[in-house]
Amino acid sequence: MATLLADADAAGLIDWDVSVDSTINRAHQYGTNLPRDTGGDLANCKNLATEPPDHGIGRSRGALSTKTHLLSDGHGLPLVVICGPGQAGDSPMSSELLDAVRVMRAGSGRARTRPDRVLTDKAYSSAAIRRLLRGQGIGAVIPERADQIQNRKNRGRSGGRPPVFDAVKYRDRNVVERGFNAFKQWRGVATRYDKHNANYCGGVLVRAIVLWLKRLRDTP
Repeated sequence: MATLLADADAAGLIDWDVSVDSTINRAHQYGTNLPRDTGGDLANCKNLATEPPDHGIGRSRGALSTKTHLLSDGHGLPLVVICGPGQAGDSPMSSELLDAVRVMRAGSGRARTRPDRVLTDKAYSSAAIRRLLRGQGIGAVIPERADQIQNRKNRGRSGGRPPVFDAVKYRDRNVVERGFNAFKQWRGVATRYDKHNANYCGGVLVRAIVLWLKRLRDTP
């Protein structure tokens, strides 16, 4: 995966206006019969060498499930994928996804770790995420939630100005949804049959590799 991303970056195929989102994948009953300790550290889910105590399975509205967190480029192709329990919130994983961005240069030079802009939906609208992006010089294309807008208005002048929001650019966020559709063309990704999180997320990464291979193959 790292090699393919380096090749794609050298060919100018990566659009660094990235999108972040997550999707729920229901776990099959035969993939959930191992003993699990709930409340595993989400940060450990990105390390496939360490199996989390909950095996990346949690109980959400859709019963036992795994949530796939994706940071995709502007074409919907995966740059970072992290699999965790289904009940985990989206917002806490945003910093983990951004920290995991690392695209090596084909020749010499430092790896690229910062996108130009990040497009997300309202689930990621928080002061902490906006500070994180601003501190790294990354543009934020994130709409405010209705309660945040009302709270700011209720505070009057002390509420400050509304954050900058590019509504036209936000239309491009749908690429991450199309990226999930491409992932779920594989039955083993759409439904989790694997007992261990490392195995399931490994399959997700294999699917990511296939998507990048197709992109490189189809580029003149």
